[in-house]
Amino acid sequence: MPRPAGFPAAVGNRVRMSRTLAVICTLLAGGVVALQPPANAALANHVGDLTAALLSAAITVTIVGLLLLVLGHPGRLSGLRSFKPLYALGGIGGATIVIVALVTVRPLGAGGVTALLVTAQLVVSLVADRFGWLGLHQVAIGPARVLGLALVIGGTVLITRT
Repeated sequence: MPRPAGFPAAVGNRVRMSRTLAVICTLLAGGVVALQPPANAALANHVGDLTAALLSAAITVTIVGLLLLVLGHPGRLSGLRSFKPLYALGGIGGATIVIVALVTVRPLGAGGVTALLVTAQLVVSLVADRFGWLGLHQVAIGPARVLGLALVIGGTVLITRT
């Protein structure tokens, strides 16, 4: 079946897509992720914090597993022989966001949690870009990036003050 223009194409074990589609997908994912903490906190009212976090992770594993089977290359799992402990940061980060956001959404609200998470992610990601951590292409921290970071920090201060 032919793929529509701009739709992600698997190349090896990576998905390639146009920049426009990447921006759209990221914005949509951001909208869904903004509702993750309040949804998990609502679930936690019935099952407890850690059970809600576990169920959230189980749903994630199920969705990614199905996508791997349907769209991916399960045979690439043999590459796990090259696994380095540093790669665990992806899963550790996911678990950290789910657990911390689930608990902090109550006092901070969804906007406060999202603003603080985005600010922290931006600070660390700018440093990661600058030094090429984990194989990233090195990107200098120029005046435009510093101004962008300052604006995000300012917005976060305004959002979390209330």
